[in-house]
Amino acid sequence: MSENPAQHLPLSGYTVFEIGQNVAAPFASQILADLGADVIKVEKPTGDDARRWGPPDWEGAAAMFQTLNRNKTSQVCNFRDPEQVAQLREQIIRSADVVIQNFRPGVLKSLGLDAEALQARKPELVYCDMGAFGRGGPLSHLPGYDPLMQAYGGLMSVTGEPGQAPVRTGYSVIDCGTGMWAAIGVLAALLRRKNTPNGAHVEVSLFETALSWMQIANAQHLSSGEVPGRHGSGAATIVPYSAYLASDGHLVIAAGNDSLFRKLSALLNHPEWADDPRFNSNPARVINREEIDRLIQAEIALQARDHWIRALRAANVPCAPVQNTAEAFGCEQAQALGVLQDVPGSSMRFMGIPLRLDKIRPEIRKAPPVLNTLHKETTA
Repeated sequence: MSENPAQHLPLSGYTVFEIGQNVAAPFASQILADLGADVIKVEKPTGDDARRWGPPDWEGAAAMFQTLNRNKTSQVCNFRDPEQVAQLREQIIRSADVVIQNFRPGVLKSLGLDAEALQARKPELVYCDMGAFGRGGPLSHLPGYDPLMQAYGGLMSVTGEPGQAPVRTGYSVIDCGTGMWAAIGVLAALLRRKNTPNGAHVEVSLFETALSWMQIANAQHLSSGEVPGRHGSGAATIVPYSAYLASDGHLVIAAGNDSLFRKLSALLNHPEWADDPRFNSNPARVINREEIDRLIQAEIALQARDHWIRALRAANVPCAPVQNTAEAFGCEQAQALGVLQDVPGSSMRFMGIPLRLDKIRPEIRKAPPVLNTLHKETTA
């Protein structure tokens, strides 16, 4: 009999119920699953909405769903059927260490599946509520999605080109960030539970995550009185620190201090820039960013991207080509790290969890679950 690859992982032996859908809750529980937890994904009869968030589809469901739900099993619960809800409640009381949920506020409370009801019967349960706007305040009852939070939390106000329309980051950074905070909160609660008989009620929200990503911008605002704006690929307080267009593509140069700027200036055959009062310190370069960016761009445009990458690395000036998805996952560094993992019983390949324990990246043990269209209680 083959060894269970999960049994040596840190969360082996823990059981997690995910009563959630879309991105945030599935991402949170997938982190726990990758670390060895037994995750039971509880779905409505039609399944997680993300199963249909395509094209592209990949082996029976949207690729977006597949990459967020590996290492889990699925069971269906018709939340309109009191008997099925009662079965799920008893199953949680019997076998759950953790519940993660991101339903609209009030839905699970009406079903007796909220933290208060479940912890009254099982005080050691760790229950994680993942909300949109968080508990308390006039918007707490509203649902939320990633782009709404990028807008409401301020992230879109600092993303994009100066003078242009605000831009959402390309993928769901707020959803995934909230999933990470949920996983961190759950792990902290499980650690605390080793020294206390009680679990915890963990609360995270998309809005609070969005605000947390804006903490540097907020500090700059509170200290200066100025509202941060958009700087394209650049940074508000470091120059040069942005993308430049070579003759055949973009690259990012990050000369984050005066020593690096001096090296960059010499490499571009303009050592005098490092002593120019307009550019000889980072604060001066921030004030005169348009001029120094214009001068750097004029030089970068003269050669191909690979030429500059080689030259900048040789001069120890931090840089990177702006790569598309195929280039990023196909580059030598990604290949060497082994970030892509095969999915057992499938032709799919996913990005593995981005951490290693004792030099080993936890494996993908199970393919994303097919929707079980018949209600069936999973035995404990």
